[in-house]
Amino acid sequence: MGQPRSERGLGIALVAAAAIAWSTAPFFTRLLPFDPWTILFWRGLFGGSLISVLLVLMQGPGALRQLVVPGRGGLLVASLSALGMISFIPALQMTNVMNVAVLIATQPFVAAALAWLWLGEAAAWRTLIASLVALTGVVITVGGIRAGADIGGVALSCLMVLAISAMTVVVRRHRETSMVAAAALSNFIGSLVSLPFAHDIAHVSGHSLAILAMFGCLQVALGLTFYMLGSRLLPSGQASLIATLETPLMAFWIWVGFGEVPAVHALIGGALVLGAVIADIAGDARSRQSS
Repeated sequence: MGQPRSERGLGIALVAAAAIAWSTAPFFTRLLPFDPWTILFWRGLFGGSLISVLLVLMQGPGALRQLVVPGRGGLLVASLSALGMISFIPALQMTNVMNVAVLIATQPFVAAALAWLWLGEAAAWRTLIASLVALTGVVITVGGIRAGADIGGVALSCLMVLAISAMTVVVRRHRETSMVAAAALSNFIGSLVSLPFAHDIAHVSGHSLAILAMFGCLQVALGLTFYMLGSRLLPSGQASLIATLETPLMAFWIWVGFGEVPAVHALIGGALVLGAVIADIAGDARSRQSS
């Protein structure tokens, strides 16, 4: 009655690929001298467009109808995803990036709690312990929490964590729903909400537009599509745990793109996160072999 090993392995690979894609955000952001809402608008537009193309390639032109009539599950996933993306921008403006990163690292616990309350899906103790180790690694990576945090930014970060955790559980609950269409719709919703606050739309050059296109297509479109496809194949807590790889990988892309060598504490924290994820995956594989 257990889940096929190949299906579980595919879920792990997809969520890990999503974390790699999401981790490129600081790299692209450094290349763009615009206000966050302008970036969010163009990023969502390009991301939603690419996901729509993938949707047509996977399911045919008729699948575009799901963008207009996504169904209850698809609309809920798209709304939660958009809420998470929209909350992220002002959260970074209102509080220290360290606080946002640490709060994001609590997502495995929030997702596991929601999955238990809604689906009756109990997280393995192995995953919870690994999540705690990963949280410690994230705290070390970003250098710790600043005591004088702004309450508004922290509140928005908590809202983002709750939205993405709930999205992860809803994806798991509505496995029959086209999550590719939901991913595209969430990007378009994010662009629409960002439009009134975006002040630099008319000042985007052709070169910057190309960077925004890569940002939307590589970081958002692939990351969100991979995560939505992979998280429905894994327990919610485990999917969120694997996604924490995003934080230490951010330092890697900054090193590759700008030659900034990560600090020692970032390397130690990253090793803890990576070790926690690998240990959880290995433990899961052993338990399945013995059962």
